[in-house]
Amino acid sequence: MRMATNPKSAPAQATRAKITSKGQITIPINIRKSLGVGPGDHLRFERNEGGIRVVRDARENVFEKWRGIGTGFPIKGKGRKALVAYFREMRGQ
Repeated sequence: MRMATNPKSAPAQATRAKITSKGQITIPINIRKSLGVGPGDHLRFERNEGGIRVVRDARENVFEKWRGIGTGFPIKGKGRKALVAYFREMRGQ
């Protein structure tokens, strides 16, 4: 009779970065893509039992860059009705 054994977990893929004399690092592209971060984004470093975890700062509003995107339309009034009327007028209906 054969006994079941616990499979060993595969080691996590490691990526290295060098710390500069000013304490700065360049985050490798594969890590930036997996975190979904780019220039100007903030990261949070959280200590846990296994070490340090790096996460994108959730306090940042991901929709902030879209604020005011629709303010350039010369719409008379507010709400859905005004928007529909604007597009109908624009289409010549």
